Amino acid sequence: MTALDLSSPVAVVGTGTMGQGIAQVALVAGHPVRLYDTLPGRAREAADAIGARLDRLVEKERLSDADRDAARARLLPAEDLPELADCALVVEAVLERLDVKQDLFRALEGIVADDCLLATNTSSLSVTAIGGALRNPGRFVGLHFFNPAPLLPLVEVVSGFATDVSSATRAYETARAWGKTPVACADTPGFIVNRIARPFYAEAFAVHEAQVADPATIDAVLRESGGFRMGAFELTDLIGQDVNESVTQSVWQSFFQDVRFTPSLAQRRLVESGRLGRKTGHGWYDHGEGAERPEPDTAEKRQPPAYVVAEGDLGPASELLELIREAGIPVRDDSDDDQGACLLLPSGGRLVLADGQTAVEYRDFVYFDLALDYRTAGRIALSASQDTSPQVLAEAIGLFQALGKRVSVIGDVPGMIVARTVARIIDLAHDAVAKGVATEEDIDTAMRLGVNYPLGPFEWSRRLGRTWAYVLLDDLHRRDPSGRYAPSLALYRHAHASDSREGTS
Repeated sequence: MTALDLSSPVAVVGTGTMGQGIAQVALVAGHPVRLYDTLPGRAREAADAIGARLDRLVEKERLSDADRDAARARLLPAEDLPELADCALVVEAVLERLDVKQDLFRALEGIVADDCLLATNTSSLSVTAIGGALRNPGRFVGLHFFNPAPLLPLVEVVSGFATDVSSATRAYETARAWGKTPVACADTPGFIVNRIARPFYAEAFAVHEAQVADPATIDAVLRESGGFRMGAFELTDLIGQDVNESVTQSVWQSFFQDVRFTPSLAQRRLVESGRLGRKTGHGWYDHGEGAERPEPDTAEKRQPPAYVVAEGDLGPASELLELIREAGIPVRDDSDDDQGACLLLPSGGRLVLADGQTAVEYRDFVYFDLALDYRTAGRIALSASQDTSPQVLAEAIGLFQALGKRVSVIGDVPGMIVARTVARIIDLAHDAVAKGVATEEDIDTAMRLGVNYPLGPFEWSRRLGRTWAYVLLDDLHRRDPSGRYAPSLALYRHAHASDSREGTS
């Protein structure tokens, strides 16, 4: 099954931001495009707005004058649904209400030809439920574009329970012909991106609710240590707290209130107070004119230790040894030590990579967080208990400062910030593959392109090692037995499988 021929008209119903964006994508690809909206005059306004964006593309030399003029000639506002009768594809981008979408597609089914592909751009509703209203749900598919549709490459092609393989394939190939990067997924709450991305927000909010770090510090650690483009608090302020919470609530309810997707009470209070982020001038941060952005907690300068002793295999943090030597700090090797992987400090304290345990359980332990790349990381978070010796903590701070890192000291929270977030993302990704939601490759592609993650979950998993996420979550689950951190059966199987039987991710 191939992509739609460029001569085939494409219709977009709903002329908001997403509808206009999808229409522009199809138009620039070369299709005749029909725009329809139930509100009189809105389709014409949307066509004018798209025309203005085409003018800007010409100004930026991304589109020729001739191509712009040809595209404008192919764009037609429609006053009534019957004007869409000859379209080969109709994409809906209307209100996120099941009844509204079902009514629309029932009406369309009586107008378009039997071989017309019907698609929804829903981000939160069940594709199966929408298509269930049709006489022929086999031709119904989800085409979930990301905003802004003309710029972001990812499209989730979602097969409902009754979607024909031929329909999903044609939708997939059409999205690819439009210059997009499609990924195929089954109809599951949140699809790929909104399902697997939940821990990125949830764990940041949980750390904040535990009163161990403030939003600015958590955001800084996610960016400067984890390599994420934005922190969870600044990103949800950009998205809109109400929008982000609505998706979280939808996924949680759709999974029958699965504790792994539990919404944040702190975010709920933010929404209730009307602090929705940039669009209202205040969210987690104050976005008012002249407001100063709070600075992350950063430790004052400390003296580095005279030496460190490397005990055991530091695993994902092994590259620290080379950085420490390059900083002129002697590294003594004691790899035969049986007390676990750590850096032993001159004061007797131990510096340990976040593992799901807490510093209060041990004498003079300081945990350090996971980094995407310890060489390029600009900040490292440390976690200590109230009983940790000040000298031990000072040496730990001084060590990372000697490596050119800013240091944020947070409270004693298991798994810290980046480590627990990445472990949970990996777990949800393995669970999704095991349940037939999508392939490993498509999940990695979706998370990198859909939410700009520095690595896909399986890329993280391969880098960190087969057992890393399972061990961390298992330790975390022992300290918080609510079920939120219980490793999935899929992750358990992956962690205990031999490399000869499975991949190494």
